[in-house]
Amino acid sequence: MEKKGKVMMMWVLFLGLVLSSCCFSGCFAAEQNRNKQTKSTTALFPLDRIGSSVVFPIRGNVYPDGYYYVALTIGNPPKPYFLDIDTGSDLTWLQCDAPCVRCNKAPHPPFRPNKNSLVSCSEPICAALHVMDDDNYKCEDPHDQCDYEVEYADQALSLGVLVRDAFPLRFTNGSIVIPRLGFGCGYDQHVPNPTASKTDGVLGLGNGDSSIVSQLRKLGLTRNVIGHCISGRGGGFLFFGDALVPSSGVVWTPMSRSSSADKHYSPGPAELVYGTKPTGVKGLLVIFDTGSTYTYFNLQAYQALISSVRKDLTKMPLKVVDDNALPVCWKGTKPFKSIQDVKKYFTPVTLSFGKKARFVIPPEAYLIITSNGNVCLGILNGSEVGLENLNIIGGKKFLKL
Repeated sequence: MEKKGKVMMMWVLFLGLVLSSCCFSGCFAAEQNRNKQTKSTTALFPLDRIGSSVVFPIRGNVYPDGYYYVALTIGNPPKPYFLDIDTGSDLTWLQCDAPCVRCNKAPHPPFRPNKNSLVSCSEPICAALHVMDDDNYKCEDPHDQCDYEVEYADQALSLGVLVRDAFPLRFTNGSIVIPRLGFGCGYDQHVPNPTASKTDGVLGLGNGDSSIVSQLRKLGLTRNVIGHCISGRGGGFLFFGDALVPSSGVVWTPMSRSSSADKHYSPGPAELVYGTKPTGVKGLLVIFDTGSTYTYFNLQAYQALISSVRKDLTKMPLKVVDDNALPVCWKGTKPFKSIQDVKKYFTPVTLSFGKKARFVIPPEAYLIITSNGNVCLGILNGSEVGLENLNIIGGKKFLKL
């Protein structure tokens, strides 16, 4: 639905539930949560006055930057940091002067922890972080610090130590709370193509116990809900808690507890539909990962999609063209200036989960206009990047319009 010419999509995750597809005017509706909150010594106000959500403006765009981030203030005194949004990992981390062994150029100076902020390896948050990779993790000496190492699909790597410090948060009713949350203090970063980074670290929003959202839930500050609205023109907002989840007009489906989902957010097996026509591809393992710039289908789904798209375009005024931006692109009789010029030639892609839940991806959400004025498919072949049978819905491409 449109409002003042801007179209947006909301994506919500809720403690084992996923909002499959919801597009509505204004992108959100208020819903009060009056559940009793637990006490915390870090609150500036009594917790019965705290709203159920905290909202962060999102910055960035899908093209040409290819990433979205939020600004958080951390520490005492609080200082701003830009963090890349990632629902595909649990750990939140930022570059730290602890001291820095290998740090990249970033928007802000590295975070400087104090000695009292170190998290011990005996603390539950440390075990939660390590058990993701090692079921036999054991803290040998409770006085030892909690070291971490996190590696991403693009071979980026961060090594550091877990610390705990202040995260000032303003809730939707104006209340302010300053919980002390655990996060990674990264003193050694490796990136495949080192350039000046636009962010200071990563905001891990996975469903593990070490994620920021899980920590806020355990403190009784929010429910275990995350969601975001992202505009195709750049920007948007991210929220924790359920105050912004609409009370009607949405379809919920249980999250899969299959081990094959690797503890990611997954609504279970999906069927791929192009327009109103089934492609014959079923049982797709789908996970939602905002840390991925693009969306990836496995080889079978990708080939079925390409076949359906090309068949649909046979009588359209588009020609296949090579463009360095992406693998599959088309050109028109003249360069395209925006998605609005070309979306009429394409059809929505739908992932159906069960009988009722559908994730509808309109052309605006899977096409990109390049600097050459061509239109390209923003869905990539996952088998070419080692994803095998996994299908990733990338937040930086699909969860926006």
